[in-house]
Formats: sequence, C-alpha cells, structure tokens
Amino acid sequence: MKALVTGASSGIGKSIAIYLSKLGYEVIAVARDKDKLEELKNKYNFKIIALDLSVEENNFKLYDLTKNENIDILVNNAGFGSFGEFKNIPIEKEINMIDLNVKSLHILTKLFLKDFIKKDKGYILNVSSIAAFQAGPLMATYYGTKAYVLRLSTAIYEELKKDKSNVHISVLCPGPVDTNFNKVANVKFNLKSTTSDYVAKYSINQMLKNKLIIIPTLRIKLAIFFSGLIPLRLKLKIVYMLQNKKR
Repeated sequence: MKALVTGASSGIGKSIAIYLSKLGYEVIAVARDKDKLEELKNKYNFKIIALDLSVEENNFKLYDLTKNENIDILVNNAGFGSFGEFKNIPIEKEINMIDLNVKSLHILTKLFLKDFIKKDKGYILNVSSIAAFQAGPLMATYYGTKAYVLRLSTAIYEELKKDKSNVHISVLCPGPVDTNFNKVANVKFNLKSTTSDYVAKYSINQMLKNKLIIIPTLRIKLAIFFSGLIPLRLKLKIVYMLQNKKR
C-alpha cells in the first residue's frame, strides 16, 4: 500500500505521513525543503521528492514520477496563508498562494482521481480549513482558497457517489493547529491550538471510514454550526475582530 503526501516536511502533512507509515503504508513525501525531507527519509525510510508545487509544471512532473507507483492514498496538504489587508499584501505572494493552495491541489486531484477511477479504488484527502466556511477579512485570499478546496471536494464526492464508485474523497477542515503555518502567515492564534499529531490520526481514521467533511474537534464543529446562525454582516465584523487580535 502506498500513500503520496504533499507538504510533508512539517506540520499536518508531516504528521499524516508518519501516521500512514505506522499503519503500514509506503509513503512518498513531497515538499520544497529537501533538507527536511532527507531527515524524514533517514528516520522513517520515506521515499522523497523535492518539488515546489506552486510551479504549475511541477505538479505534472510529480504525477509523471509517481503514476506507476500504484498510489492508494493521495493527501493534498501543501499550502500556506498570509495575514494583512487585501490592498497591502503583494499580489505576487497572493498569486503564489493561489497557485499552491488551489491550482496544485486541483491538478493533482484530477490526475490521480482519473487513475483511481480506472482501478475503482483509492482515497483522496484534501486539506482545507475552518476558514472554508466563512469569509476572512485580513486573510481574504487564504480563506477564499480554502473555500475552493471544500466546494471542489464535496462536488467530486457527489459525482463519485452517483457513479457508485469505490473511490473516496474527503476534505479536512481543522481549526487552529500548532504548526509552522502561524509563522509563515505571520499570525498568532488566540484560540487553543490542536496538535498536528491528533489531527493527522483523526483525519486518516475518518478518511478510511469514507467520511466526507472531517472536523477534528467538537469545539470547532460547534463554532461552524453556530456561525451559520449569524447574519453575514455581523459575522464579518466578528471575524474581523478575531483576526485583528492575531496581529
């Protein structure tokens, strides 16, 4: 059994790769940071591929390198966020975020899904966020990318269901997680963070049970539920206030 995990050098991706290895999967770990990948290779005997997936052609390259590996699980985890007012964030950084959070995930999902459908088996886990359920002033682009991941994944789920396919797709929507994401996005969460190891174990176990939307903690499930009861304009004010405290 083989699993391909992107963004596997740190955080949730690293924890997922390690947990899958403990379950007996041969892991192919993908990330930009070759040094961190080498550490994983030496410690866990992962096969590693160092690629920057924000570059479009590298996603097709990754597929070409692994399409004959008979992958059973694809985990699209690579991504990053950025904090600040939309007008002030450099557009180059936002385009890079869209290329990684959206375009890379879209390409890899499509390419591997078609192979999974041919053999009528396989799992795809796309990593989104609690951010997918609302607009996010001060992190507008990041929230938008995660909404795309959620809506794409759930739509594909229904198509597979209608086809009575044995291929399964899930989308992970965690709240704050104690990872390097905070440093990259330049934010500090005021809510208590969950560990990446807990999120990894919970999400993989739920994925293997064919769960569609995976939300790791009751606290976040309740937050999503009650946010749906709040009028949009009030919700935007609340989110802005919470985001502003991250400065």
